[in-house]
Amino acid sequence: MSDTSFASLQLPAPFLANLTQLGYHEMTPVQAATLPLALGGRDLIAQAKTGSGKTAAFGIGMLLRLNPALFAVQGMVLCPTRELADQVANELRRLARGIGNVKIVVLTGGMPMRPQIASLEFGAHIVVGTPGRIQDHLGKRTLELARLRTLVLDEADRMTDMGFYDEIAAIVRECPSHRQTLLFSATYPDDIREATGRFLNNPEEVAVETRHEPTRIAQSFFEIGFENRFEAAARLLAHYQPASAILFCNTKARCRELADYLRAQGWSARALYGEMEQRDRDETLALFANRSCTVLCATDVAARGIDVAGMEAVINVDVSKDPEVHVHRIGRTGRAGESGQALTLVAPNEKKWVKLIEEYQQTEAEWQPLTELGEEIHPGEPAAMLTLAIAGGKKDKLRPGDLLGALTGDAGLHKDQVGKIQIGEFFSYVALDRRVAEQALERLNGGNPLGPEFGTVKGRNFKMRFIDV
Repeated sequence: MSDTSFASLQLPAPFLANLTQLGYHEMTPVQAATLPLALGGRDLIAQAKTGSGKTAAFGIGMLLRLNPALFAVQGMVLCPTRELADQVANELRRLARGIGNVKIVVLTGGMPMRPQIASLEFGAHIVVGTPGRIQDHLGKRTLELARLRTLVLDEADRMTDMGFYDEIAAIVRECPSHRQTLLFSATYPDDIREATGRFLNNPEEVAVETRHEPTRIAQSFFEIGFENRFEAAARLLAHYQPASAILFCNTKARCRELADYLRAQGWSARALYGEMEQRDRDETLALFANRSCTVLCATDVAARGIDVAGMEAVINVDVSKDPEVHVHRIGRTGRAGESGQALTLVAPNEKKWVKLIEEYQQTEAEWQPLTELGEEIHPGEPAAMLTLAIAGGKKDKLRPGDLLGALTGDAGLHKDQVGKIQIGEFFSYVALDRRVAEQALERLNGGNPLGPEFGTVKGRNFKMRFIDV
């Protein structure tokens, strides 16, 4: 038995069996370095790159310290964004299957307080949330932390960068002093070390995989002029033809303008930036995750926490002035052992930032002439999937199986023509093969007397509409 196998940790048999069923066999480097310490109850500072398996690294220890029979908050994870909080909660729920009935509640901003309060009243073992909303619940006394055993600060560097330090400090003051604290951060500079030092008790420090393997992510830099940035981005998309790509811009105005330009060229593109309405943000992320949107034009803060399987390319339309941010950007691709492309457009006044990236990554930038990609810009094609939005969700007792059953039954689709199904509290999204989507909706409607915008699922009528990019 290898020292990096999960079986070597002497985990409870049902828990280990669930890990095996989920495909967890060998620990990643960050898991192998941190899990023995976390299971031993040590406070921990772990520095590791994104996509390294850190959720399981802190989640397994947290779950095994729980008493499922005690309906009190015993574990808490603070995340910088709602998207990351949702991802962490979903992964913890998968890991918790080997324990039993563990209730995990997500507490993030941009959502109504009342349903969150109701969920907490029914009892929760773990809460996962953003600092601002967690502090709101503590202020209203709707969240009680007296029984907390494990506190996790996930992506602590980003939370600090986003101005959450005061909220985190206030939350920590509400936590019992006798607790385990696990801090995970892609970077751990001296200012964050000083700011967070008092949150931990004699922590063990671990640093693994803080930079992405160059063999997994092929980086190329392209020199451009001052005026042809959008045209160059379109040329890269046309040449590399990624099924899924994030295009990073330094401002929200650039994001919007680039998305408009690419849509005019035929690409399925959307913008993602701060200050968007939460519903628009949720919709955009749903379309991108289910491959109804090929290209996401995003700012750094907006893209934080996005983890889409099979992301083929990252294009830096603007060079980041911070080399650490550059590394976070390109880390969206080449995850979970896959390969990816990282392409960076560089105007003459941005070469100084490339020098900083070279120094940080300790490797020379590989430059390619944009002219080698051809002069003609080929128009993009619509995304292969089209998203059907359904005005019903968890509150209506809808489940993924209900939608799949209706689509493969009444609508006559083959299961291969149905993509990702996402069930929210009040809305659901399902990706359909674009070639048969309209026909499927007509069959779900079946001449519904309420009108053409209604479809039937499990004998119940729901408003439905397509979201095209």
